[in-house]
Amino acid sequence: MKVDGTPTRTIWLEADGWSVGIIDQTALPHRFARLRLATLDDMARAIKTMQVRGAPLIGAAAAYGVCLALRADASDESLERACATLLATRPTAINLKWALDEMAAAVRNQPREARVAAAYRRAAEIADEDVAINRAIGQHGVKLIEAAAARKPGQPVNVLTHCNAGWLATVDVGTATGPIYAAHDKGIGIHVWVDETRPRNQGASLTAWELGKHGVPHTVIADNTGGHLMQHGMVDLVVVGTDRVTAQGDVCNKIGTYLKALAAKDNNVPFYVALPSPTIDFTISDGMTEIPIEQRGGEEQSTMTGRTADGRIETVQIVPDGSAVANYGFDVTPARLVTGLITERGVLKASREGLRAAFPERAGGGR
Repeated sequence: MKVDGTPTRTIWLEADGWSVGIIDQTALPHRFARLRLATLDDMARAIKTMQVRGAPLIGAAAAYGVCLALRADASDESLERACATLLATRPTAINLKWALDEMAAAVRNQPREARVAAAYRRAAEIADEDVAINRAIGQHGVKLIEAAAARKPGQPVNVLTHCNAGWLATVDVGTATGPIYAAHDKGIGIHVWVDETRPRNQGASLTAWELGKHGVPHTVIADNTGGHLMQHGMVDLVVVGTDRVTAQGDVCNKIGTYLKALAAKDNNVPFYVALPSPTIDFTISDGMTEIPIEQRGGEEQSTMTGRTADGRIETVQIVPDGSAVANYGFDVTPARLVTGLITERGVLKASREGLRAAFPERAGGGR
């Protein structure tokens, strides 16, 4: 995608050929900042503090984190330490573990002197594969938007999103936004309702920012507005991303997704989930009991950060002193509420059979 006319990915190798560049997503939308990461600890910190975030991007970032660790020490112990350190940063997104397994497989049987080159080669492949997958998701998903447009000629298609599943959450293009950008670029009239997505406001600060940069018409709404819009026929389809999909099609995504799926079901609004295949976890079935739900720091809920009228970036407290705060990062939407899964191999039924048929090579011995 482009930032002020310049083609930009979310992660890249710097000019020195080994250190890693990222967009500091905690500075958006008020400041576009790039950071250089040079060590395993740099990468682990960037993932944990959400300077890089979104399941596909976390996977690519972790892959480069292994590269940085092996560059300093290419031993088996260093590889194991790097994988353990990175795996502990964000427990819910399965792409993280997938990418670390891929990196370990790529370098473990290599002679020590060849490991660094092998690691950088596989990390670059993981990044490029993510871009290709997201483009394919966009091409399959745009057909859903085209069909919606055909049902209301001359009117824009209204899509509701939750959290940020855009190019900022991936290496490029985005998952849930892939079909949106494809539709916009084809000249299809489209408008996006952007959930603010408390408590970190990824919709208001990230999705709105990137849609604006690409020229896609959009409106930021409070998280609780979606149901009202659906009741009044103002949403044609919901498209969200996901951090993990189980073997039976349950979807784990940013907290609040389940409520949108319930509202969509009650109002006969199609509810789609866009995902790359590495997000499917064939080792688990029941999302409600088997997916670890990340609980993040209470300060995300009790404070808000924004720009003041005079241009200063300030953080303010919004809850009373002494009030307890709970901050569950994700919830699980049962497969029965999902109209379809938009993948690089087409739009699938959210079921064990649908996932196995599309990805037999990955299903393996999954339950």
